[in-house]
Amino acid sequence: MRLLRSTDLALRVLMRLAVAGDTNPTTRDVAAAMDVPYTHAAKVVAELRHMGLLTARRGRGGGLSLTEKGREASVGGLVRAFEGEGEVVDCDGAVGTAPCPLRSDCRLRGALRRAQEAFYASLDPLTVADLTAHPTGPLLLGVPSVR
Repeated sequence: MRLLRSTDLALRVLMRLAVAGDTNPTTRDVAAAMDVPYTHAAKVVAELRHMGLLTARRGRGGGLSLTEKGREASVGGLVRAFEGEGEVVDCDGAVGTAPCPLRSDCRLRGALRRAQEAFYASLDPLTVADLTAHPTGPLLLGVPSVR
């Protein structure tokens, strides 16, 4: 299974904010540090803010900060929220494509659904705070900004 770019970025943004301390990086700072386009970072930050996982303040002294809800958020829940409820394979056929001829009697779809749920279940007990525990936290602080 491969995570969407936005899911990966959301997790990395939350992890970085978890170790930010008294500093409040801006969305531009985060985009530069993660080497992603500002518009992509802004969309992810907006979604995380909407979910109540971070706060964003404008102006002097503003920036991004992690909320307590964000610090204790389940990684499995975050991945589910960003990835959506889609299945690993599209047996029913996307728009303009035919459905799989095996879909009525194939056992692969169910096996992949169980594997996907096991993947999420293995991430459910982990929190953002868990992801930033030693030795990862100090490493995150040392990630240089790309400018």
